[in-house]
Amino acid sequence: MPGRYRGDVADTAVHHPIFARCYGLTARFIETDFARCRQELLAGVSGRVIEVGAGDGANFRHYPAATREVLAVEPEPYLRRRAERAASSAPVPVSVRDDVAEALSAGDDEFDAAVMSLVLCTVSEQGQALAELRRVLRPAGELRFFEHVRSEGGCKARLQAGLDRSGVWPFMTGGCHCSRDTVGAIEAAGFKIERLRRLDLGPGWLVTNPIVLGVARA
Repeated sequence: MPGRYRGDVADTAVHHPIFARCYGLTARFIETDFARCRQELLAGVSGRVIEVGAGDGANFRHYPAATREVLAVEPEPYLRRRAERAASSAPVPVSVRDDVAEALSAGDDEFDAAVMSLVLCTVSEQGQALAELRRVLRPAGELRFFEHVRSEGGCKARLQAGLDRSGVWPFMTGGCHCSRDTVGAIEAAGFKIERLRRLDLGPGWLVTNPIVLGVARA
């Protein structure tokens, strides 16, 4: 049965040309550390997978052979073109689609697993994006996530909140927010956290630390 899909979001355009190009340049300097996290994120994933916010396709080369196919969603045009190039050399079949996280053009219960990697900080509506993932995942399907989140307290948490509230950080970083309680949002959407690890990548004082790496189940 084909199921339904969300096509009722009026303005789904995402266009951050300057940030998208800077993201690619920055990634060259941090990818050694990030690659280890990507390998951990995707270890053991299998079946049909949807990756939402695929960026430039940096995850693609880390998918294990048990992955039957990947539908990669990336709405930013520059990053999507890079993802399409990365898909051509991926070790598993990858197709790239222009969707946004809050309105996925996929049917109910289509996927065995979903992957979100440094994207829940930028979606306009976390709750709606996570609800869409639950819709397209089969019952008991996996959500693999790798996201930076707000600090647990103190001066850093106040700084993160201030940067988001002022609009300075989102403006500079293509809509990213550094003070979101993403783990709480995943749980509020009805997912059950099965595995969670917190870590810092780079200096601990960066507003994009801490990072969480984990698995939840629908």
